[in-house]
Amino acid sequence: MTAQNISHEPVMLAEVLSALNPRDGGVYVDGTFGAGGYTRAILDKARCQVVAIDRDPRVIHAGRALAQHYAGRLTLVEGRFGDMQVLLAGAGIREVDGVVLDIGVSSMQIDEAARGFSFMRDGPLDMRMSQEGATAADAVNTLAPEQLSRIIHIFGEEPRARAIARSIVRARASEPITTTSALVTAIEKATGRQRPQDRIHPATRTFQALRIHVNGELDELVAALHAAEKLLAPGGRLVVVTFHSLEDRIVKRFFTSRAGKLPSGSRHLPEAEKPPPPSFELPFKGHLEASAGETARNPRTRSAKLRAGVRTQAQPMPPIDDEIGVSAFAGVRP
Repeated sequence: MTAQNISHEPVMLAEVLSALNPRDGGVYVDGTFGAGGYTRAILDKARCQVVAIDRDPRVIHAGRALAQHYAGRLTLVEGRFGDMQVLLAGAGIREVDGVVLDIGVSSMQIDEAARGFSFMRDGPLDMRMSQEGATAADAVNTLAPEQLSRIIHIFGEEPRARAIARSIVRARASEPITTTSALVTAIEKATGRQRPQDRIHPATRTFQALRIHVNGELDELVAALHAAEKLLAPGGRLVVVTFHSLEDRIVKRFFTSRAGKLPSGSRHLPEAEKPPPPSFELPFKGHLEASAGETARNPRTRSAKLRAGVRTQAQPMPPIDDEIGVSAFAGVRP
């Protein structure tokens, strides 16, 4: 697998480029490199530099051909995008003109059965983006039923979380759950199999929840938003594409607070304290969605939402209370 033979189409590419507005001489961060679609488009749009980050070592290895193609303009960095400030400092970069984040698992990872992300392909129950640390199999075989239920309910927004957690616990009592197909079987014992009228597979939300838990994705997103706020030069742009409501809620809350648009009397700001000046301006109201043509070509984009902000000259704002420790909502960290 190389960066040049990957055909995955970047989500909302035209909208991302418009919101990011790359310019000659600029420095941009692609915090979720994946197949390199955004990076390639940014480098083709302007005579600029891109620092591309990905926590998956296989992705970084696959991107070497692209780095050679854009010699001197593309730097690949293995790591978490929440650590982008430290990672860029290691490359001698203290300020950037734009950051783009495409949140969630990449198509490459879903398509590879051995990575264990997809309930549609049998493989080891892994789900680790970085291939380090505890796996999804570790979670389903060791966590208490209450913890499993909370993870599935909160991160997966699954209304049948308790029944699914009980079914998983019963299944693992007989034999450890080590494959994606074994987990699907346990889930379906609680939910029944997919019916023709069902819009999504019964395992969808549980797999999403475990993936978010294993990779600490929501905490990582919060860290990335704050890191971008500190890295961006005045006029620099932050563009974020999300795919489900938990991610979008975090991004929306971040931009709302940084644009000084929290409701008056908000519990997040003391009554007697004057709010700090906005650190971001919003180039458009709310969010953008994929076009009808794109959703027809790629159904995955139906849930995509793009939000963006333009950095002001104000100092970065401190975190507000509900931005800290997102994974604590589920009562357990990866």
